[in-house]
Amino acid sequence: MVIKQIMEAYDVLDDGRVTGKAVEAYLKGIKADANISVYELEGPKGSTDMIKILIPGSKGKSNGGSAPTIGLLGRLGGIGARPERIGFVSDGDGALSAIAAAAKLLDMQNKGDVLDGDVFISTHICPDAPTAPHDPVPFMGSPVEIAQVNKEEISPDLDAILSIDTTKGNRVINTRGFAISPTVKEGYILRTSEDLLDIMQITTGRMPYVFPLATQDITPYGNDVHHLNSILQPCTATNVPVVGVAITTETMVPGCATGASHFADVEEATRFALEVAKDFTRGACKFYDEKEYALITKLYGSMGHLQTMGNK
Repeated sequence: MVIKQIMEAYDVLDDGRVTGKAVEAYLKGIKADANISVYELEGPKGSTDMIKILIPGSKGKSNGGSAPTIGLLGRLGGIGARPERIGFVSDGDGALSAIAAAAKLLDMQNKGDVLDGDVFISTHICPDAPTAPHDPVPFMGSPVEIAQVNKEEISPDLDAILSIDTTKGNRVINTRGFAISPTVKEGYILRTSEDLLDIMQITTGRMPYVFPLATQDITPYGNDVHHLNSILQPCTATNVPVVGVAITTETMVPGCATGASHFADVEEATRFALEVAKDFTRGACKFYDEKEYALITKLYGSMGHLQTMGNK
């Protein structure tokens, strides 16, 4: 379980003066030699603190091995919307999940449980992000552009990505808990991974939920088409498979709403991400069928243009 880490991370993040350095101090309090990078990222509407954590695997690339590397990315506009709203906003759940996952993995290493491959965890810490109009409920905005965050979080070392994001402001995922997306790779929306569905059933004890994707959702922000939210934006900046892990509700909840985080839902999503990391880095979990992907690209060609801004 990750309940302890969720509660501790929430206590750190629910602070109007929280910084990336405060999060780093929390994580280094668990493992003093943790590989953590924190720096300020400037954007058109202010700044945020990027935080990146590398959890080395026993056979990972950082140790000279060849085990696969997974990225767990906490996607959000901000963890707070001060001064407009006081407190931790719903949109911050992606960051909360990412930091809790890092805390759990560091604690596991202290206890001798080391994954085969590397796990790269990243999110950003902004307690005073702007809000933005969106249909059907207001979005959290961000002081930085999505493309800036993608550039910081996506690296050639990654072999697959789970993008964890609050996804409550819609009418297409109507359940409390979390849902996953089909796999997205280089402009293709592929079938949902059977391995991920198996892990989801095991970690939740329920039938899995899969949320629908439109073509618009996997194109870059800024092209003036509607997006469900930013959960699949990493897929616009990489050639590795990306799956969204959406923390969800039965009703529409604005991203800028406070008092709307449900620790049990965030904990389930985080525990799922950790189990995926365990299996993926030891080669026991596939995000997509490589042979089928080779066939579909042979039949229909590249869809890489969907990763661009198009013919603007």
